[in-house]
Amino acid sequence: MASRLKEKYTSEVVSAMMERFKYDNVMEVPRLEKIVINMGLGQAKDNPKVLESAVSELEAISGQKPIITHAKKSIANFKLREGMKIGTKVTLRGERMYEFLDKFMNIALPRVRDFRGVSNTSFDGRGNYAIGIKEQLIFPEIEYDKIDTIKGLDIVIVTTAKTDEEARVFLEKMGMPFKK
Repeated sequence: MASRLKEKYTSEVVSAMMERFKYDNVMEVPRLEKIVINMGLGQAKDNPKVLESAVSELEAISGQKPIITHAKKSIANFKLREGMKIGTKVTLRGERMYEFLDKFMNIALPRVRDFRGVSNTSFDGRGNYAIGIKEQLIFPEIEYDKIDTIKGLDIVIVTTAKTDEEARVFLEKMGMPFKK
């Protein structure tokens, strides 16, 4: 069974995008490629338990087992050595990606305090959108009582759009609540 968001994409978004940008071929219409959720944990080098809790929280949020990321270089000022475990990330594709984005836009984002919409300017010039979340509590899977520290996370939505404008219109049609 296809997710709500994927059905919305095929039924509404494709035709609207074809009309707006005058594409010749349906394959030119931007689509979601992947979503990368990343938690950088500077305090993990001193306290390995932080990393374990982050992995379990990210797994609950995404529904997929995350990988642990390691430092690429040594940085003396941060007391960091190459190869130290400093974060965790997960890459979602296919159905899980649509399920996550649907949940993120319709359940998690409205739970942010004083939420007025996501930034219009967080595009990278190649049609990808990045958003930073200050606390993981906005996701319904996270239980408030079981949290030791509040951790932020970054979400990168990778699309096949060529320009920022195409990507913005595409995400808007998908239901992303941009600031007015």
